[in-house]
Amino acid sequence: MEWLRDHAWETWLGLTIVLGVAEMFSLDLILIMLAAGALVGMIAAVLDLHIAIQVLAASAASLAAIAMVRPTMVKRLHSGPELSLGHGKLVGKQGIVTEDISGLSAGRIKLAGEFWTAEPYDDTTSIAAGETVEVLEIRGATAVVHPVARLES
Repeated sequence: MEWLRDHAWETWLGLTIVLGVAEMFSLDLILIMLAAGALVGMIAAVLDLHIAIQVLAASAASLAAIAMVRPTMVKRLHSGPELSLGHGKLVGKQGIVTEDISGLSAGRIKLAGEFWTAEPYDDTTSIAAGETVEVLEIRGATAVVHPVARLES
């Protein structure tokens, strides 16, 4: 016990390292917060504060990190960009009509460099070639489209 008192900062540093390495295996962000607390304990030991103050400082820092820092880090690490894969990524994109589209007959559009069969979202709508359309959904190999409103000058 005397050795720990004489080498307090080295003990806190060792505990910090052990907890940091253990965090690499658990990935729960709990042990790294405890390691941060141990680092505060090491700083208190370097300042030659009493062992009780070192333990209190380490405990307070650990609890504060778990309560305040960890939730933000977990939220940031577990959230990510929305991934749209396949044809779903074309929804919301705009294309150009290459063959007239009506409720009675499907036409064709050029969308993202490819030609697609297209139907109007509203069966009563007719869309002429050259018009710009927006893709509302993809049904199989057919794009369901709606004309994009244009401002007349």
